[in-house]
Formats: sequence, structure tokens, C-alpha cells
Amino acid sequence: MFRLLCSFLTLLVLFSCSKRKSFDTVIRNGTVYDGSGGEPYSADIGIVGDSIAEIGDLSGAEAKTVIDAKGMAVAPGFINMLSWATESLLLDGKSQSDIRQGVTLEVFGEGISFGPVNDDIRKGMISQMRDYSFEIPWTTLGEYLEWLEKKGVSPNVASFVGATTLRIHELGMENRAPTPEELGRMKDLARNAMEEGALGIGSSLIYAPGNYAGTDELIELCKVASEYGGIYITHMRSEGNSIYSAVGETIKIAREAKIPSEIYHLKMAGTDNWNKLDTVIQMISAANESGLHITADMYTYPAGATGLDAAMPPWVQEGGIYQWMKRMGDPAIRKRVANEMRTRTDGWENLLLMAGSTDNVLLVGFANDSLKRYTGKTLSEVARINGKSPEETAMDLVIADSTRVSTVYFMMSEDNIKRQLKLPYVSLGSDAESSAPEGAFLKSSTHPRAYGNFARFLAKYIREDKIMPLQEGIRRLTSLPASNLKIKRRGTLAAGNYADIVVFDPAKIQDHATFENPMQYATGMSYVLVNGTVVMSNGEHTGATPGRVVRGPGWTPSSDR
Repeated sequence: MFRLLCSFLTLLVLFSCSKRKSFDTVIRNGTVYDGSGGEPYSADIGIVGDSIAEIGDLSGAEAKTVIDAKGMAVAPGFINMLSWATESLLLDGKSQSDIRQGVTLEVFGEGISFGPVNDDIRKGMISQMRDYSFEIPWTTLGEYLEWLEKKGVSPNVASFVGATTLRIHELGMENRAPTPEELGRMKDLARNAMEEGALGIGSSLIYAPGNYAGTDELIELCKVASEYGGIYITHMRSEGNSIYSAVGETIKIAREAKIPSEIYHLKMAGTDNWNKLDTVIQMISAANESGLHITADMYTYPAGATGLDAAMPPWVQEGGIYQWMKRMGDPAIRKRVANEMRTRTDGWENLLLMAGSTDNVLLVGFANDSLKRYTGKTLSEVARINGKSPEETAMDLVIADSTRVSTVYFMMSEDNIKRQLKLPYVSLGSDAESSAPEGAFLKSSTHPRAYGNFARFLAKYIREDKIMPLQEGIRRLTSLPASNLKIKRRGTLAAGNYADIVVFDPAKIQDHATFENPMQYATGMSYVLVNGTVVMSNGEHTGATPGRVVRGPGWTPSSDR
């Protein structure tokens, strides 16, 4: 009898063991913020392959890898709605500065996209390579994204097709409307990009030659994206003096092209424009109440970063960098440009004046080694060193560097930043590269948003200023942008979704990047998983590069095209 009982118990144990759940990875003991904005809850997450298999009590489950998330938040990976990691990922696919903040998807395409490329565009890209170079074997946008995946990148990648890129492809740098034939070819290129998985059309309307595009041209391109379920996303024609008309143009495009639309890096630039936020909010709310879908994204700093081209009139830049440089060598043209740089106008977006003073214009990136001594100095400092006016100095720097010169402009109000972040349709974008404080990246400085934008949102604005609950903040970083982009199986923690997951301590997440010393990693992020693979473990990058191309709703497999 005793032997029979022992045999029965042995069989029972073996049967129980055979029924034990098994996963590749289990994240245990964490507080789950699923991305919906709902209340957090205690649960384990089981991962098989690249996907979440189960969420619940998995205390009896087996796993090859177990992550103890006790005392930590477990959330979907963050989405960077405006990334300029287009080049930095070609140099270093680890995406260190963003991975360490929990970013698992980089979204490109603000006006300029890395496809479609023709011979002239390829030559232009090569001529503007600054601190490092890379090969350009691709032609289409889809080929570029696939090149990144093949090369190996830690985050997932996605892109809009740039309206400026489409224009340059067919018109070069000319300041004119496209002919019907040229516009037809631009639309064909847009159609191909949408079928390759582009998310929609991205525009950047303060820079030449993007600002040469008329509203009707943009509507026609957006109609193509709309056919494929894409969206329109825009750096508007003005974020300051003419912001009302710029928002009106965005709404008109959305309405006439029948397309959801998003405003890049929402801001009221320049002290004279800080009081315009109420009206802008009213315009967006009225558009949404009428049945449109208008959203926005932003970064969490009072300064933007672009180039000295944003301080000079568009007409002088027609034809590209070398024509621009040639014109500025003409004394009469220099005098006219300097005068226009000093004169308030609603005709173009003059960030030099919006900064209020050349003391608020910081130079952060040069190609010419002889000019790198000016990195981190203000335009007024460099002007004093050279004994010239700030306007003349800006022109001289562009000529000497053969680039637009990377520049930071201090223009925004901290109060407005907080008010904008509270808007329920606002997500986050760094508007920066994702790099590392090493190697070629050290040849130029950057904006602190490249190293701290998302951590700053969680640390300063949520933990310290308490402008919203953590669960709502996580929604802004995850399901909100995923929903706007119409991305499937990402942005929330649910069985069947891809395992893009972050584990962090809400009490310790912290940005450290400053304008004086911007290349400092954020801390407090413990684990990051991309497509089920651990990319960050115990706060350190594992070197894994499991990132994939994330395609938009119009994607058609190549065999079907």
C-alpha cells in the first residue's frame, strides 16, 4: 500500500511539473502600467519569442530568464515621435542615449526622410556629412529602413516620407510650384513610400526648400497618404508671429485631404507670442469637435535646436548650401540679409529675433575643425571675438563651415511647457539624434533633449511637478502615439502584443543632461526589452540589436506590389 501511495504521489508530481507554464522570459513582482492610462496593478509578464504570452500570476512558471521588478514600474516601451537618429544609428546602432530612457521606437521623417534618394540627393547628403560618414546604398525609404534593420539597431524604427524630400527629388532646390507632371511624380513617389510602410507625409515648413511648398501641394501629397490610412505630421510654417495662420493651414490640410494630422514640437516661440497658447488650444479643440483628428507632440525644454538657416530669409538660401554661400559673398546681398535678420516680419520665421538676444543663441555643431573652438559659445560671444556684428558673424560661420551650423535658440516659456504637456492629445518627441558620449559623437555638442527628454518628463514634470499621474504620463509615451500612428501590437502591454517593455523605478528615473554638459545619460531605467530581447539589463546596455522596421497601415509586401 505504501509503495502504491508513493508511486501515485510521484506520478502526481510529474504530472504537475509537465503542466507548469514555461516562458523565455518572465518579469515578476512589478507594478504594471499597461499604457492605457488606467490604474496600475500587480502582475507578472510572460514572454515567448518576440511577444507577450501572458499577464497574471506566473509565480509557478518556469523561464530561461527571470527579471525581478519588485518596487518598479513595468510599462510598454516608449515611442519617440520625432527622432533624428537617422544618421546616428548608422554609426552606432545601440541608440544608447534613448535606450537608457526607455525608447523602443524611433520615428523619423520631419520634412526630410532618408528616401527616396536620387543621385543629386545622394551627392548632397555626402557633401553635408560632418563628424562621420556612411555609405548610402539604398534608394527608397523602405530600403533605408531595411538597411538599418539588417545592419543591426537596438530600437525599432519607422518613418514618414518627407514632403521636402519629395520636392527636392523632382524640383531640386528651386523656389517655385511644381508643374502638373512634377507633382504627379511626387505623388507617385509618395504612393510607393506608403506601400513600403511609410507612416504618412511629414513636412517642415520654416526651412528652405520645404517652405517653398504651397498649401495645395501639401494637400495633394496628403491625399495620397490618406488613401493608405496614413497621417500628416508637420513642423508648421510658423510657431511664433504667424502661428494662428500656421495652425489654420494644418487644419485646412487635414480637412481637405481627409487625413489625421499632428503638430510637431508644439510651442509658442518668442516672448511676444507666449500669450497665444489659449487661442491655439481653442483652434485645435474646435477642429477636433468638428470631426477632425488633430494631435501634437513636444519636447520638455525651453530651447529648440536647428541651424543658422532659421535666422536668415528663405530667398537667400534658394538653390542649396553652395548658392546660399555664394550669395552671402556679395556685399550688397550681405547688407540686405543682415537688415532682414534684424527686422521683425511675419513673412518668414526668424528664430534669431524670437530668441530675444544673440546671448540666447548657442552654437553647438561645426563641420570645420578650425571652427570647433566656438562650440558651446553664444553667437554674441563669437561676434565679439571676431569684432563683427552677430548677423555678419552668422553669415561668416555658414560660409566657413559649408553647413547651416547646428544652433540652439532659447525661445519658450516654462509655464507654457507645463500647460501644453497637460493637453490630453500631446505625446513626446526628442527632435534629436540618439548617440553616446564617445567616439565621433564627441566632435560636436548637442541639445540636452538628445539625452534627457523622456527621463525629464517622468522626473521633473510627473514626479516633482505632479502635472499628471504616472499612468497618464506613460499613456502619452506609449498607446497615444501608437494609436495616432495606427501601429498594431505595440504601445500597450497585452497578450499577443510585441514585447517592447521597460522596467524602471519611478522614484529614481532622472535626466542629467544640461545645456552646458548635454551628453550625460539619464539614470533609473533598469531593463529595456525590444521584441522580447533584453537590450538593457540592470541599467547597462547588453549590446543586443533586435530592432525591426515598424510599418504603417499602407504597407504592401513587395511581392504584391
